[in-house]
Amino acid sequence: MSDDNTKPTKKGSLIIVGSGIEAIRQFTLESREAVEQADKVLYHIPDEISGIWISKINPNSESLLDCYVQGKPRSDAYNEMTERTLRYVRQGLDVCVVYYGHPGVFVTPSHESIRRALAEGFRAKMLPGISAEDCLFANLGIDPSTCGCQSFEATYFLLHAPRFDTSSHLILWQIGTIGDTSYNPSRNLKPSVIVLADFLKKYYDPNHEVFLYEASQYVICEPVIQRLALSKLATAYITGISTLYIPPKLTESFDLGMANKLGLGSELKATNFHFSFKKLLHFTGK
Repeated sequence: MSDDNTKPTKKGSLIIVGSGIEAIRQFTLESREAVEQADKVLYHIPDEISGIWISKINPNSESLLDCYVQGKPRSDAYNEMTERTLRYVRQGLDVCVVYYGHPGVFVTPSHESIRRALAEGFRAKMLPGISAEDCLFANLGIDPSTCGCQSFEATYFLLHAPRFDTSSHLILWQIGTIGDTSYNPSRNLKPSVIVLADFLKKYYDPNHEVFLYEASQYVICEPVIQRLALSKLATAYITGISTLYIPPKLTESFDLGMANKLGLGSELKATNFHFSFKKLLHFTGK
């Protein structure tokens, strides 16, 4: 494993990688190499196929899924994953931990493990992976550059009510686990989803079209995409991995003064800003 910006003082190292979303096929070559070369591999992936595959390319592997127990606080599960990871690193082993999707997105123990390993004088780093957001952009045909993109974890979004722009793409993650601080797959999701829908209706028309999305985990399956009016959100089929995508409200306004300062006044038309801006990006080769 290569050094990062730290100066390691102890034998043993940690590299955290992502499996991607679709089983096995979205593993990067870099991540596979890390799994193959590690002294010890830990993995937290929901599909059994990937777990079997990891064990074949490195027999010295074990799953972290047993850290989740019905009713157990998620924070306790995260601490257990972190402690188990560091236990092997402290033994002087080169440890690779594989997390589902991108290892730095919605993965608390990955960041904590690296932070603590570095603080204790070990080499530690993270490799990027394909995330659910990457799959969402591809499957829904979204270009986040056209009008900006905002992304929030759903519980945070409701608790903190951050300022957001309805003229940009809005992605809300983990809407099936709103307010759930423990591992509870059998939990009734509807009350929390009703709260979310009522909150969003303050900013969007009830008939505004939204999308419920789940990326495909297997090559033989298609992604789950439900198109529905915001008013129907509380009655939709939602799971623990459902993501809510809200398209932007159409707007025709833009800063004409700024457009003129940038020399774009003749290119952008106030009557069709989004079309004109996309056209301009196309002309400039973006």
